[in-house]
Amino acid sequence: MSHHLLTHSYPIDIHCHQRRNDEALQILSFDTSDLALAKQSGAEASPNPISVGIHPWFIAKQDIYAAFELLENVCRLTNVLAIGECGLDKCIKTPLETQTAVFRRQIELAEQIRKPLIIHCVRAFNELLALRKALKPSQVWIIHGFTGKPALAAQLLEHGCYLSLGKALLKPKHPVTVTLPNIALHRLFLETDAAEEVSIGAIYSQAAKILGLDLPTLQRQIVANFERVFTHD
Repeated sequence: MSHHLLTHSYPIDIHCHQRRNDEALQILSFDTSDLALAKQSGAEASPNPISVGIHPWFIAKQDIYAAFELLENVCRLTNVLAIGECGLDKCIKTPLETQTAVFRRQIELAEQIRKPLIIHCVRAFNELLALRKALKPSQVWIIHGFTGKPALAAQLLEHGCYLSLGKALLKPKHPVTVTLPNIALHRLFLETDAAEEVSIGAIYSQAAKILGLDLPTLQRQIVANFERVFTHD
């Protein structure tokens, strides 16, 4: 994987959907249904780090064969740091069987090209872990936008997943504020996701407050996590 994209920028936003003015290293997420993604497959691909995947929400809105062809072409670009977001969602109409087939193929692709997965999972963690047990992937799985309770976090961590937390941390009574101190710091990431009104700096500041850490210490830990997950050869 190319290292020229990876800097010690503070802070790191592991998953976002729009380029921001924040002074941070941002991984911008594209779905294959996004027409803007086509530009990324050309010779003038943006140097900005991105992730690319087939989101379960958009499976039914595109030709899935063409989507996989595009994904397989784009995902090998040096600025593509991860596959995703992809995953499982029991709150949408697309049958879970169809979602699982699409997700499974992306898991296999991530293994082939040795890049981590950014995972969307809604009310399907049992199925997610069943896939992980069956496939025994070697690449890192990052559960993005995690808002669950400590017991679920512990289960995911036990099975080798990383957890990325976002704007829910800014809600004082949200369950994830209790979960955060129970997450091993070497498995933690932070993100803005689609929250246009929230800065990654605000999320880092709140996370540091909840953890009882000074901000530079938390930032260094996230950078170390990022380098370990994304800079392997």
